[in-house]
Amino acid sequence: MYQLKKLLSGKSLPGMAVAAIGIGFAAWFAWTDRQEMQQAIGVASSGNRLLMGGGLLLTAFYLLLHGWMYQSAFRATGERTVLTATTRLFLQRNLVSVFLPGGGITSLALFTRTLHKQGVSRSKINFASYLYGVIGIASLVIVSFPVLVYETLRGSEPGTNWVVLSILAVFVCVISWTTWSAVNKTIIYRLLTRISPTVEKTVEEISGKHLSWKPIAQMLGFSLLIELAGMVHLLLAMMVLGLNVSIEAAVTGYTVATLFLCVSPFLRGLGAVELSLTLILGRFGFTVPEAMAITLLYRVFEFWAPLMAGVLSFVFTKENILLRVFPAALLFGLGLVNIISVLTPAISSRLKLLKEFVPVGSINASNYLVLGIGAAMLVLAAFLLRGIKNAWYLAITLSLLSLIGHLTKAIDYEEAFMASGVAAVLWVTRHNYFIRGDRASQQIGAGLAVWAFFAVLVFGVTGFYFLDQRHFGIDFSFRQALFNTLDNFMLLNSAGLSPKTAFANVFLLLINVSGAASFGFLFYSFIKPLVFRHAGEDDQHALAAALLNRFGRSPVDYFKLYPDKLLFFGAAREGFVSYKRARGFAIVLEEPVCENDPGVRTALLHEFEIFCKTNGIRPSYYRIDETGIDLFRRLGKKSILIGQEALIDLRTFTLEGKERKSLRNAVNSITKKGFLTRTYEAPIKDGLIRKLKLVSDEWLKSMDREEMVFSQGMFNWAELKNQSIITLENADEQIFAFLNIIPDYAEGEATYDMIRKTVDAPGGNMDVLILELIRYCKEKGYHRLNMGLAPLSGIGAARDFPEHTIKFAYEKVKQFRHFRGLRSFKEKFDPCWQNKYLVYEHHFDLIRLPGALAGVMKVEREK
Repeated sequence: MYQLKKLLSGKSLPGMAVAAIGIGFAAWFAWTDRQEMQQAIGVASSGNRLLMGGGLLLTAFYLLLHGWMYQSAFRATGERTVLTATTRLFLQRNLVSVFLPGGGITSLALFTRTLHKQGVSRSKINFASYLYGVIGIASLVIVSFPVLVYETLRGSEPGTNWVVLSILAVFVCVISWTTWSAVNKTIIYRLLTRISPTVEKTVEEISGKHLSWKPIAQMLGFSLLIELAGMVHLLLAMMVLGLNVSIEAAVTGYTVATLFLCVSPFLRGLGAVELSLTLILGRFGFTVPEAMAITLLYRVFEFWAPLMAGVLSFVFTKENILLRVFPAALLFGLGLVNIISVLTPAISSRLKLLKEFVPVGSINASNYLVLGIGAAMLVLAAFLLRGIKNAWYLAITLSLLSLIGHLTKAIDYEEAFMASGVAAVLWVTRHNYFIRGDRASQQIGAGLAVWAFFAVLVFGVTGFYFLDQRHFGIDFSFRQALFNTLDNFMLLNSAGLSPKTAFANVFLLLINVSGAASFGFLFYSFIKPLVFRHAGEDDQHALAAALLNRFGRSPVDYFKLYPDKLLFFGAAREGFVSYKRARGFAIVLEEPVCENDPGVRTALLHEFEIFCKTNGIRPSYYRIDETGIDLFRRLGKKSILIGQEALIDLRTFTLEGKERKSLRNAVNSITKKGFLTRTYEAPIKDGLIRKLKLVSDEWLKSMDREEMVFSQGMFNWAELKNQSIITLENADEQIFAFLNIIPDYAEGEATYDMIRKTVDAPGGNMDVLILELIRYCKEKGYHRLNMGLAPLSGIGAARDFPEHTIKFAYEKVKQFRHFRGLRSFKEKFDPCWQNKYLVYEHHFDLIRLPGALAGVMKVEREK
C-alpha cells in the first residue's frame, strides 16, 4: 500500500503522464498500422530458427555481461561477490524496473538483502549500484557521440538526439565530479554531509578500503560490450528474417532506441523504443512490415527474454514456495489436459496418418492409458505437494508415459510437449522430495494386489468359460475367457463386451470393481508416506534427566522431559533433542540439551536432521533464542519472530515510583478486601490440590479452552505435589487464584507455569501473585524472574511477508487480542524483552506449521 501511495504521489504523476502519452502514441501507431503489424508477425514467425537460437545465446551472454559488470562494481568497493548472485541481482532489478517510474534508476535500490546476508554492507551495495548506473549511462554517451556525429555529417537531422545526448553527458560529468569530490572529501563532500549524515559513513567505508579504479575501468569495458551486443542483436534480427543486413542501420537504430529508453520514465521504454526503432529502420530502406519484424525480434532478444529470465530468477530460488507448489500444480493441470484430450475428438488428419503406422487397437489402448494416467495425476498432485519421494517417482513416470500416450493416440504433440515440460520441471525440483514411503504398507499393498489379481483371474476365467451363451451372446473359449478377464480387470474392455442380462452386468461390474480397488490400493500403498514408529528405551528418561542436570540452561527445559515428548540422542549419547510429531513435522522444543559448545550443538543437530530425513519428517525448532539463530542460519535454516520473553531483574525491581502506582493500588485494594497471599512449599497436601483443581477447572471453563502442553504444563496432581504454590485466599482459606513455581535450569533464574483464577477473583489478583512471587524469589537468592512468552509481540519493522502477516494479526485481528492483553500485563513489571523465533527449513513449511504447532500443543487423550 505504501508503494501504491508513493506511486500516486504528486512527484510521480508528471512522469506517469509522460509515460502514458508515450504508450498512447505507441498504441495509436500499432492501431493505424495494424495490417503492417500482422504482416510483421508473419515475417518474424518464418525466420531462421538456427539464427534465432544464436540470438538467444547472445542474450544469455548479455545477461552474464551485466553480472560481470555488477561484480566489478562490488570489487571497486573492496567486496568479492559470486557471478550467480550478481546476475540474479540484475535479472530481478531488470524485471521490477518495468513496473517502477524511472525503473532503470529506482530499481537500483532493491534486492539488497541477499548480498547483505553474505556480509556486504548496505553502504557498499548502494555505492556499487550507483557505480553500475553511472557507468551504464557513460558507455551510452561514449557510443552515441560518434554515431550522432556521423549521422549529422551524413545529412540527417538528429536534433532531438543531440539534446538527449547532451543532457546525459552533462549528467555523467556532474555525477563523476561529485563522486570524485566526495571520495576525496572536498567541497561537495562537505555539502552532502550537511544534507545527509549517512553520506559520511558511506564515504568512510569506501575510502577506508581505498576505492579501486581498475574495476571501474573493467565495468566500462563490460558496459561497452553490452552496447555492442545490442547492435549485434539488431543485425541478427535482420539475418533471421533473411533481409539485407545494414551495419549502419543496426548501429544507428540501436543508439537512437537506447537514448529513448534512457529518457522513458515508465515501462522501460515499452512503446517508445518500438516506435523510434521502426521509424529509424524505415529511413534505411526497410518497409514498414520489415522494420516492425526486426523491431519485434530485437525486443525479444533485449527485453522479453531477459524479462522472462527475471521471472524464473524469482521462481527458481531455493527459498521460493513456488518450487513446491508449481510442480504439483503442473501435474494437476497435465492430468486435466489428459482427460480433456481423450474426451474431445482427435484431429482427423493426424489420426488418419497415425493409422497407417499404428494398429487401431493400440490407438484405443493409448486413449485408455492417457485417461487413466490423467485421473491418477489428479490424486497424485496432493501427495507431490507433501514432498513424498515415491510420489515424485510415480509423477515423472506418468509424465513420460503421457508423452508417449499422446503421440500414439492421435499425434497430439502439443499435449506431449506439455508432458515433457512437466517431466523436466519435476527433474529440476527432484531434491524437494525426500519423504520416504512406508515400506511395510508397500509390501502389504503388493501382496494384496497379487492375491486379488489371482483371485479375480480364477473367478473371471471360470465365470466366462462356464457362463451360458445368453448372458453375453458369446460361447467363450478358455483363451477368450482369460483375455476378457485381464481386459476388464484393467478396466479396458477393448473387446467391447456387451452384457445381455442383469447377471452379466453384475459379473462384469465385479471384475471392474476388483480391478479398480486393486490398482487403487496398490497406488496408495506405493505413495503413502512413512508412518514414523518411535522405539522407546527404558533408560532414556533417566539418561535425559542426568544430561539436563548437567547441561540445562533454559526455563522450559523442565518440559523437555514431559510425557508428551519424544527424545533423540546423538551417537555419543552426550546430548538429546526433545520433540513432538504432528502433521509430518518434528517440532523441537528450543535447542538440544548438550554441552554449550557450537561444534557439539551443530553435530547433534546434524544427526537429528539426518534422522528426520530418513524417517520422512520435517524438523522445525520452536522458541529459539536470538543467540542461537546464527547457528541455524549456518545450517541453511530460516527463522521468523514469534514473540518475546519477559525477564524481570529482581536486583533492581521496586514498587516505588510513579510507574508502579497501579501495582501498589492493586496490593492495597486486595488487602482492604480481606484477601491475602500464601506460599506453600512442597510437598503439597491433597486437600490443597483439590482446592487448586476447582480453581483450574473454573478458569478453563470461563476461558472456553482446554489444557495446552509442549512448552507449558497442565494441571497434574502428581507434579503439583512436588512444587511450591502461591495462592490468593480469603480469611476462610477459600482459594481465588494461584500459580505454581517450576524448576528453571537457567542459572540464577526462577519461573512459574500456570497462573489461574476463579471468575469472582478480585481485580488485581494476578498482579499480587506476581509480586508475591518476586518477594519469594528475592528471599531464595534469585536475581531474575522469567515471566514467559508474550506470543506474536515485539515485531517492530517486519523483515518479510510472514512477519508482516504476524504483525497485522497481532495488532488488528480480534481473535489475537488476548495476546495484546498478556503483553500489557507483563509490561506492568517493566521487564526486559528477549526475542524468540520459530526456525524452519522452507517458506513452504509456513503453510502447514501453524497446524503442526496446534497439534503438538494439544493434550493427547489416553486410549
